[in-house]
Amino acid sequence: MFRTTKSLAAALALACTVSIPLPALALDAKQKEEIGAYIKEYLLANPEILMDMQEALQQKQTLAQQQQAASAIAENQKAIFNAKYDISLGNPDGDVTIVEFFDYNCGYCKRALSDMDAMLEADKNVRFVLKELPILGPDSLAAHKVSAAFRDLAPEKYGEFHRALLGAESRATEESAIEVAVKLGVSEADIRKAMAEKPHDDAVRDAYTLAQSLGITGTPSYVISNEAVFGAVGVDELRDKVANVRSCGKTAC
Repeated sequence: MFRTTKSLAAALALACTVSIPLPALALDAKQKEEIGAYIKEYLLANPEILMDMQEALQQKQTLAQQQQAASAIAENQKAIFNAKYDISLGNPDGDVTIVEFFDYNCGYCKRALSDMDAMLEADKNVRFVLKELPILGPDSLAAHKVSAAFRDLAPEKYGEFHRALLGAESRATEESAIEVAVKLGVSEADIRKAMAEKPHDDAVRDAYTLAQSLGITGTPSYVISNEAVFGAVGVDELRDKVANVRSCGKTAC
């Protein structure tokens, strides 16, 4: 039998599993079969190796994702932080801006609504930009179109509209969005006229393009300074990142 030390076997197991070529050894078929059997036996006896490798792979993928996002943020500052069709809440001249990509039918976005409100309540120097990313089907796109029309007609009430529609337990649709708009004093006729005259298709396209360049595949996702933050991370993490930006200019000091 082709024999090897335990440490070398472990190295062989790791090398084979991650598809790193072994040194050019002249192994015959029997030796290859014996090594394969040993690798399988070793991994079955030490499955934590696979968990360690999975963790290392995830860390590598996360790093690559963040590098992609950082490059996209540097190239798209105006589109991300100061797009003409986005509305910000909080302090319009705040020293730190948080941009949230959201969908009105995203359950995690609904839960993250309280994170935004907690940030704005506790920190009067934060600017919070709401960037609509309707990715969860036709109802989301229809609700977005109503939202865009409402934003044009009553921008001063957009925060109320946003909280009412996103905070509702029912699914956001064109009808439910119009109902919210009417309750806030904008008639259905005016909403429908604005939707027809200015559908804001460019805003949707730009949001999709930005999300793709940033590596965003779901909502909510945030951009804070030089970092894209994926998922509903909670108010404490958002606060920490804002504090770091103020301290050192980056989300991680």
